[in-house]
Amino acid sequence: MGGEITFFSRFEQDILAGRKTITLRDASESHFQPGEVLRVSRHEDGAFFCFIEVLSVTPVRLDALNEQHARQENMSLDALRQVIKEIYPGVDELFAIVFRIR
Repeated sequence: MGGEITFFSRFEQDILAGRKTITLRDASESHFQPGEVLRVSRHEDGAFFCFIEVLSVTPVRLDALNEQHARQENMSLDALRQVIKEIYPGVDELFAIVFRIR
């Protein structure tokens, strides 16, 4: 088994339904490897809710986020940029972690 990753509870249903297939993280969470299976829990209370398999990890700059990233996050591009700015204020270099539910 691989590592662990947390998501805010507001994303749980989209992940479980397969509507959210990407997560954007800062460098501290860029170490995941394709093929790695991660235990997923809610950020707020640590409750486990699924396993995901990492498909790819790719660097992406905040200003390079596009409609495909937004679709994979199941939100609009403007909403995605706003969420990223709230979670990672002042961070421009992110990592797109593409995953599938296991």
